[in-house]
Amino acid sequence: MLFCEEEGDYSALVRVIGRIFSNADALIKSFRKDELGAAKLLDLTDEEKNETSERKVASLEAALPDETPNGLPDPCAMTVDIDAVRRVYDKLLSIDQVESALVNGLIYLTPNVELDLEYLDVYETNPDYLNIFIIVMENGNLHSPEYLEVALPQFCKAMSKLPLSALARLSKLWSTYSLPNIRRMMETFQQLITFTVVSNEYDAGNLVNDDETVVAATQCLKVVFYASILGGKVDVEHSEEDDEDEESDELTLHELLGEERLYKKGPRVDPLEKELGVRSIDSVRPLIPFEDFINESLNDVIEMDKDFTFFKVNAETKFSFQSCPFILNIITKNQGLYYDNRIRMYSERRLTALYSMVQGQQPNPYLKLKVRRDHIIDDALVRLEMISMENPSDLKKQLFVEFEGEQGVDEGGVSKEFFQLVLEEIFNPDIGMFTYDDATKLFWFNSSSLENEAQYTLIGIVLGLAIYNNCILDVHFPMVVYRKLMGKKGSFLDLSDSHPVLNQSLKGLLEYTGNVEKDMVLTFQISHTDLFGNPILYDLKEGGDQIPVTKDNREEFVDLYVEYILNKSVERQFKAFKKGFLMVTNESPLKYLFRPEEVELLICGSRKLDFEALEKTTDYDGGYTKDTVKDKWFSYISEDQKRLFLQFTTGTDRAPVGGLGKLKMIIAKNGSDTDRLPTSHTCFNALLLPEYSSKEKLRERLLKAITYAKGFGML
Repeated sequence: MLFCEEEGDYSALVRVIGRIFSNADALIKSFRKDELGAAKLLDLTDEEKNETSERKVASLEAALPDETPNGLPDPCAMTVDIDAVRRVYDKLLSIDQVESALVNGLIYLTPNVELDLEYLDVYETNPDYLNIFIIVMENGNLHSPEYLEVALPQFCKAMSKLPLSALARLSKLWSTYSLPNIRRMMETFQQLITFTVVSNEYDAGNLVNDDETVVAATQCLKVVFYASILGGKVDVEHSEEDDEDEESDELTLHELLGEERLYKKGPRVDPLEKELGVRSIDSVRPLIPFEDFINESLNDVIEMDKDFTFFKVNAETKFSFQSCPFILNIITKNQGLYYDNRIRMYSERRLTALYSMVQGQQPNPYLKLKVRRDHIIDDALVRLEMISMENPSDLKKQLFVEFEGEQGVDEGGVSKEFFQLVLEEIFNPDIGMFTYDDATKLFWFNSSSLENEAQYTLIGIVLGLAIYNNCILDVHFPMVVYRKLMGKKGSFLDLSDSHPVLNQSLKGLLEYTGNVEKDMVLTFQISHTDLFGNPILYDLKEGGDQIPVTKDNREEFVDLYVEYILNKSVERQFKAFKKGFLMVTNESPLKYLFRPEEVELLICGSRKLDFEALEKTTDYDGGYTKDTVKDKWFSYISEDQKRLFLQFTTGTDRAPVGGLGKLKMIIAKNGSDTDRLPTSHTCFNALLLPEYSSKEKLRERLLKAITYAKGFGML
């Protein structure tokens, strides 16, 4: 290389680069960890190069990956001198003439690599075949236009042919890299996906699912996604054991109708996730935020109805982006969940019709609840408990609610009101099912509640039905509740959200530098109050009142304390709650597609409010127009007041998935000028607004209504 620099002629170097980077065997043997280091080859004389090459061949067997006790390659061991690779790339990429040699070499190399992997099983016989992908991915220019047209797409297709064990090994290896290097690889694959998507036009006849480049790049991005998880902070210990239903040998009606693929029980498990032994929910803090893996350009062109079919029915022959949920935003995932829910509803309706024909009974295609307003909990509890025991599949039907003595057809509004009334009563502090924290404004399970488990099962069913029927609820739980629903136990990391005061106390204990035993005077016996304020003593371990907390055992004390507060003390209540939730969602892809924070968004809606989007989608009735109403008041109230307005009109101060633009609100004229306050029908997102004589009067009346709305004005 020095010779080329002195002569100003890089043709010899270009030929060497072309020969090495276009040949799989040559690339595998390059940059080896040995005495001289492969990177120095470029600086040696011809005589030295020949001697070095001979030594390389002789020491090839000795340079194979380190082995684990079971004889398999250590996932993080590699025969590539990665520092040497980076030094060489730094030199090569500064020379314009070399870039084309690297591009052309990759174009020539990758089709042969793809064939080797697909038909010859080369990785099984030579694990060092993975070196090709390790070396190529260190090229910092892969995202540039020269590579995006042909070279990088071909490389991704070849990489997607690697066996599962190789992909897992690659992911574990990359997880040891620094953040800039992992981010560079993530951005390379994202750049290819975006470039390909914006360069093509997709429709129902030309699906993005059939684009080999986009599919291969997404599969490669999955390897980086799990590397980001493994390289970050992971908690694989605090996991709940799922209660799996025993499989029956009897054929179901779905199987008799040939629909069993649509209704597979239990959540899917990603093969790479299983191979690595880590799940996305185990990630406490990934190296790269989950949001950075979402590709918005791709989300814009996915036909979710087709993708859902591939996901549920043709998974063996067609690629579904739901198999790589990290790349999808919550709006796209929600569409997939919507299709899954609707198909289940239609299927249950169909099965009900078939059963009724056979048995000669009147068909009941919906989940019908008839309740009395003044006994709503009792009526709902009895009905849902009966359904869950006799025929749980009825919970998969579309919900229709009827209030006794009231006329009306449930087109979504009555169900929404039912949910609101049930939640309002169940979360009433006087009932004592949940405790309320004034500082966090969050509810937590009351460990000393006198209510039976059926009440908690009911609230679990209600949350499941809300997701299933696409209805957001005004529920305020800490994130640990959703993590527990998704299969994780509560841990110390969850305490800051659910019990912030206790979290600070325990954190102070862990960080205390003085004499813990003498200064703190703590034992492994703790105390908390019951429903009536009486103290309850609990030994965290046997004889806890005799075991002092010291500097040596304080971590154990904190772990046991947290385990008791978040898991053991509420085990009975939470188990019943989760049971109700799973009655509705157990066959849903919810657990596979969504992270806990996304499940919260599905149930409760988003805190991000775009009122401009709401204005654009709001309908006006009774003589009002957009210009009339907006000119009078909407521009003159604060953001906090807008939240109150949203709560007053819709029953919640959050936006549905997709934002306020997805909310259909109605502002209707409700008579002429009057001193009456505005009212609302929260079940229909409707504001009934009298035609006040002035802007000032309208603003004053409306602000009074939304500020003091609790208990009146909301119908």
